[in-house]
Amino acid sequence: MKLSAWRVALRIARRDALRAKGRSALVIAMVALPVLGVTGADVVFRSAELSPAEHAVRVMGQAAGELDLVERGSSVKQAPDPEQGFSMQSPKDDAKEGETPRHTAAQQRALDTDPAELARQLLPPGATLVPERQGPYTAATSSQGLLSTRVSEADLADPVWAGRIDLVSGRAPAADTEAAVTTDFLKRSGLKLGDRTTVRGLDDVPFTITGTYEYPGELRSTELFARPGTLLDRLAKATGSTDARASGTDVPTRWLVKLPAGAALDWHKVTEVNEYGFLLTSRAVLTDPPARDDVPYYAELRSRGGDETSYFDRTNVVILATVVGMALLEIVLLAGPAFAVGARRSRRQLGLLAAAGGERANVRAVVLGGGIVLGVTGALTGLGLGIGLVAALRTMAEDHSGRRFGHFDLQPLDLLGILLVGLVTGLLAAVVPAVQASRQDVVAALTGRDTLKPPSRRLAALGLLMLGGGAALALYGATNGIGNSSFAVLGGSALAELGMVVLVPYLVGLFGRLGRWLSLGPRLALRDSVRHRARTAPAVAAVMAAVAGSVAVSVYMASVDEEYRRDYAAAGPSGAVMLGTGWLADADLKLLPQMREAVERGIPDLGPRADVQRVEPRADCGEGSWCGYIGVEPPKEERCPAALPENELTNAERERILETDKRCQTNDRRGTPYSPLVAGDATLLRNLFGVTDQGAVQALAAGKAVVFDARYIKDGKTFLEYTVPNPASTGNGPSSEKPLRTETTVDAVLVQATVRAPGQALVSPATAARLGFRATPAGSVWLPASMPSDGAQQRADGALAKLSDHDVLKVERGYESQADLVRLGLNAFAAIVALGAAGIATGLAAADSQRDLTTLAAVGAEPRIRRSLSGFQCGVIAAMGALLGVVCGVVPGVALRKVEAAAGKYPGMSAEELANKATLVFPWPTIAATVLLLPLLAAGLAALMTRSRITLLRRSG
Repeated sequence: MKLSAWRVALRIARRDALRAKGRSALVIAMVALPVLGVTGADVVFRSAELSPAEHAVRVMGQAAGELDLVERGSSVKQAPDPEQGFSMQSPKDDAKEGETPRHTAAQQRALDTDPAELARQLLPPGATLVPERQGPYTAATSSQGLLSTRVSEADLADPVWAGRIDLVSGRAPAADTEAAVTTDFLKRSGLKLGDRTTVRGLDDVPFTITGTYEYPGELRSTELFARPGTLLDRLAKATGSTDARASGTDVPTRWLVKLPAGAALDWHKVTEVNEYGFLLTSRAVLTDPPARDDVPYYAELRSRGGDETSYFDRTNVVILATVVGMALLEIVLLAGPAFAVGARRSRRQLGLLAAAGGERANVRAVVLGGGIVLGVTGALTGLGLGIGLVAALRTMAEDHSGRRFGHFDLQPLDLLGILLVGLVTGLLAAVVPAVQASRQDVVAALTGRDTLKPPSRRLAALGLLMLGGGAALALYGATNGIGNSSFAVLGGSALAELGMVVLVPYLVGLFGRLGRWLSLGPRLALRDSVRHRARTAPAVAAVMAAVAGSVAVSVYMASVDEEYRRDYAAAGPSGAVMLGTGWLADADLKLLPQMREAVERGIPDLGPRADVQRVEPRADCGEGSWCGYIGVEPPKEERCPAALPENELTNAERERILETDKRCQTNDRRGTPYSPLVAGDATLLRNLFGVTDQGAVQALAAGKAVVFDARYIKDGKTFLEYTVPNPASTGNGPSSEKPLRTETTVDAVLVQATVRAPGQALVSPATAARLGFRATPAGSVWLPASMPSDGAQQRADGALAKLSDHDVLKVERGYESQADLVRLGLNAFAAIVALGAAGIATGLAAADSQRDLTTLAAVGAEPRIRRSLSGFQCGVIAAMGALLGVVCGVVPGVALRKVEAAAGKYPGMSAEELANKATLVFPWPTIAATVLLLPLLAAGLAALMTRSRITLLRRSG
């Protein structure tokens, strides 16, 4: 066609769009909504993606670099940005048992030299080191009680921090009794500028809040900043903490680096300091990174086979591509009936065009012109709304994501691509109506009669082939590497759905054979649908697309939900109330008696209380120090060789063992929140593990350990491996000494617990003391006769919040699924879309059936026949679409589960976990409700919204 002919076609299409404003608005909305979503997502993604210069400011403020000592006596290899990965080589890890580590000259120099002094020697002359001193997580007073927060020291008046920590309001602390806090601290604490707060442990040293700051990359950070030398040392002394590193009082090992004018930290300097165990994030390197081949870390990754998975094979990309692609296909199918309505209502006009000498291409161009006009209008509308919404809601989006945008970034190529997607969507939706309009008989179009043609068997065979081939490609390609997984799943699912669309006209004819067993109303509706396949097929395809999306998501979510249900490990028996889940900070332990009283006041009828004690290997351990760790282990011959520290294995050897050795393929997940070895009495055995066996109670009193997994006991004994700090470790800076491991055995008895507890054992406090261990309070457990109410738990949580800001209370309520609510919402959305599609088709059918209704009225049919016929027409379309949609929706739902199952496999995965990953669940109640209720609802609504009165028309022809 000539360009002038296209101009005429587009003018006609624009005029028709303005005439049928309701139909045009519907198509524009269908195109605009996904364009709006994609535009918003693109602008948010691009704006949140920092440029190298912006990322450098987030990491180091206005400094030239950030220097971090990983471990003294080691060397490292790093990516240009250490956040993207680094590896450490330590001679102590390579040395055999009893052998002296062989350090390089650089590593030995790092051991012999103070870290700060060594950093000054390695950096360019004139470099200034600004130490980063972050202290422990503790609590500070708030308007309601205590707020969990981190405490740090920094001179925020120094402009070097600008960009990394930004001032929001107020000013930087200027006196020793002043402090600044993050905006999250201020919001959660209920305090304001000028108020005072005290850090727990320094109750006699209040700090006045002078300013609020924020980390642009961590808006939800809760932190208090004091001036250097005014908080951390005093806090460690007041609490008696002997762990210098945890308290932030050790020798600084991380600094911001300020350089004199003209100096820079290039890639050569980065690799030089790596030899001494330092990581260096350099502004110059971030903004101008070296070639990938010049980075030793990347070469090491390649030698280990650590290349990244192809982008299009990543699980989240496969799922996203499938969802977006199927959504666009659904929009095409949903918009199709609207164009079919326009084409049929304009058939006389199109017939006149053909009668006046227009070719089929001219008729097609007019209908396709409608797709272009409405597609471009919808795309531009969605594009403008998407950009405007992101600009208007930028602050809300930043708060929701927890980080600030780098800048408001509009990528012209991205936006042009999105615009083209909208245009193509409109064109594709108009293709089938355009072809049908160009093939209509001119005389039939002018007289308003339909030309009835039987469905093509060849086309039906092609559709069946597409359906089977697409399903095979999606299901087999998802896990067997046919090209990229994204393209296999998306392409296969789309091909299967398009194959079903091609099959629809033929299947409509098959459905028509059911009419002989139906009463008059349904039989007329079914006969009408079969006779007018040109309008029925797009409507059925639209309903099918909506139902297919709902079924696909339902299958996927039901399967994921069942996987989570099977993987769920209960923390205790059903209804158990646990205080101090996991562990309590030393300061919280002092408040444990008050906490127990608060729980018992808030939750009535708790029953007997069982106190939990964690067992630590050092009886002489100081408060606030790491006292070591005790693990419950299986017999040595049953342990996984890849997990034994004495086995020196390469990564390849370790993976081979994990994949082939059954001893490594075990599911050791447990829900009990306390440490592997706990101390308590018979009440704890009942409340925490659900065991009431008197034999186990007697064994516990006799000094034996109670074990809950047969793999952890042999010849009446269980094995305890405890790890303690190496006495040679100085506690200043990262230690180069390995912790010491020792193994012992204790008499044990095996019992069956009501909860999963592999690697868990219970001993009496007397047994722990006999073994030379220390038992310290860790919390309490109650097992009430009935499940505590939500209101009672909220009362207890409120009372505990006044004592501690930590989440220290848990009620075991079993697995709680959120999928049912999501599935309900998705099915409701699919029902609305399907009803809309069926309604459009029903409206067109009612217009086309006016002459049939006139004939029925002339032969004595009752007035209500129009209402019932409209209802049955809509119900027939919805029923056919729902049945076919179930078939189409199964393919992407199953394929995505297969992708996740394949991607979730890792060396050492147990058979139980593998089976859970591959769990496939079909939500039959949901599917049945969709197939049965949707047609009934569609028929009922159509009947209610149709007038009974029939207007008699003069028959033509």
